[in-house]
Amino acid sequence: MSTFRRILSYAKPYSRYWPGYLVLSILSVIFGIANFALIGPVLSVLFEPSTMTGVTARPEFSFSVGYFEQLFQYLLGDTILSKGVMHGLWFVALALIAASLLSNICRYLSQRILVSMKTRLMQNIRRDLFAKICSLDIGYFSDKRKGDILSSISNDVSEVQNTVASSFHIIFREPLLVIGFLAMLFYMSPKLTWVALVAIPLSAFVISRITHNLRREAAVTQSLMGRITSRFEEAISGSRIIKAFNAEKYVEGQFEKDNREHRRISQAVGNRQELASPMSEFLGITVVVLVLVYGGWLNLHGQLGMSWPSFVVYIGFMWRVLEPAKAIAAAYASIQKGLVSGGRIFAILDAENGIKQSPDAKPLAAFGDRIEFDSVTFDYGDGPVLKDISFTIPKGKTVAIVGPSGAGKSTLADLIPRFWDVTGGSIRIDGTDIRSYRMGDLISQLGVVTQESILFNDSVYNNITFGMEGVGETDVEQAARVANAHEFISALPKGYQTNIGDRGSRLSGGQRQRIAIARAVLKNPPVLILDEATSALDTESERLVQDALTRLMENRTCLVIAHRLSTIHNADEIIVLQDGRIAERGTHRELLAKGGLYSHLCSLQSVSE
Repeated sequence: MSTFRRILSYAKPYSRYWPGYLVLSILSVIFGIANFALIGPVLSVLFEPSTMTGVTARPEFSFSVGYFEQLFQYLLGDTILSKGVMHGLWFVALALIAASLLSNICRYLSQRILVSMKTRLMQNIRRDLFAKICSLDIGYFSDKRKGDILSSISNDVSEVQNTVASSFHIIFREPLLVIGFLAMLFYMSPKLTWVALVAIPLSAFVISRITHNLRREAAVTQSLMGRITSRFEEAISGSRIIKAFNAEKYVEGQFEKDNREHRRISQAVGNRQELASPMSEFLGITVVVLVLVYGGWLNLHGQLGMSWPSFVVYIGFMWRVLEPAKAIAAAYASIQKGLVSGGRIFAILDAENGIKQSPDAKPLAAFGDRIEFDSVTFDYGDGPVLKDISFTIPKGKTVAIVGPSGAGKSTLADLIPRFWDVTGGSIRIDGTDIRSYRMGDLISQLGVVTQESILFNDSVYNNITFGMEGVGETDVEQAARVANAHEFISALPKGYQTNIGDRGSRLSGGQRQRIAIARAVLKNPPVLILDEATSALDTESERLVQDALTRLMENRTCLVIAHRLSTIHNADEIIVLQDGRIAERGTHRELLAKGGLYSHLCSLQSVSE
């Protein structure tokens, strides 16, 4: 129930919904009871009109069922005596229509309140879930299957909406109906009603046994749905590789294996879930039959205590109790699945963020004079990637990091903006550990351009101004010119307002990279991190991008991760990493003269002085 209460908490403040909902639900139940209660007078007027003229004096007012019953009989009897039986029949018929209309109007208005609450609840869950996804550290996403996360965002949220949220009216309104009709049953015949109440716990026990394992089985289906979603995501993002290796049958086989298992368990869950409602109805009818048999026995012995029209109404009330009881049973089975989805959503919302801001974090108004790596060690949990790294980047200088693949170059660059936190040593800006600064202030001092240009399915303009406010068109165009991007952007169908597709798929690799550089130019950060920004480009694109980077790097403090060594000749210092350690350091000329690893890497790329 803790999961259910937490889901419900997203509808706060409750005072916006419950007073009106409660009043309307109670009125709906009262008019619904009156609606069924009027069946007795209809039958009496049709077949025994003389019995409806027994109350000849208006009863004295009292807030009780007996008063309203006698008042109605008085008005009906007066109508029959003064205007005839047909007018009496019309009187009862119109009262029946009015009660039905008022009951359904109140029910509709109460449902409107619940719809408002449900939509607000789902809006708040999605808002918090998206905010959490945006705030989680990179390590969380590297440890989780992307399909499971996407499944929680889409399927689990939909499951909560379709089961838990959509069942609120059953949970809160139907019990009122059960209580109301049971009260009328007790009022009409306590003897008969006790028979029903003895049988109801047995029915509840049977239903609970049917739905006992639903939650566990639903958890398995949701996990499998995460794997299926992951298969879809991999098929879309890896479509070129799948086709290049003629692997369609392989990936289809992997998908079908998960799909078949999901169908098998979903079928078992569905069968068990669907069994709850018919079983509830069967048991309810059994109870009604027992009441009929017992009522017949009482009537044969002269102990029934009611007329046959009243007995018909009593059976109607008994039957009416079964409908909300059956709905509650079906809703309970359905909610078990929704609670599993709610648990998966809350697992994301409760995930611990590995990168935390210190409670007494300091502001970082401006970058001063240096960035220092002091005995930095880092590992992802399966062995150290960086070991005892120490160097300094003075303000206005460029330090390049080179080395073979897997040496830890990109990991080192990711430590400065705190995509990861060091596991040993420290990184300091102006003598203060970066973990002591406010996260927003630290990021505001940094500009990052990576090998993979991260662009969004939006216009060129919005991709360049991403995350920045109050930027003018002139500033955007100037940033694009610095990035060698203005010319090709102007040639696009709608210029800067052209949508570039998912991840910039409508642009070439060089064009995407230049837009990413224009974004960094517009941000105008004092510290620049370039992570192999030209390694994936052809020769012509590399030249254009390198020219843009050269302009971007002017008068800035730069850390450059280089794959193509020809791009870092002019770096103030080059640090060579090997197996997570600093193997060499110096200028381009100094390292060539040493004839070590750097010289070897240069010879492989035919790089000379």
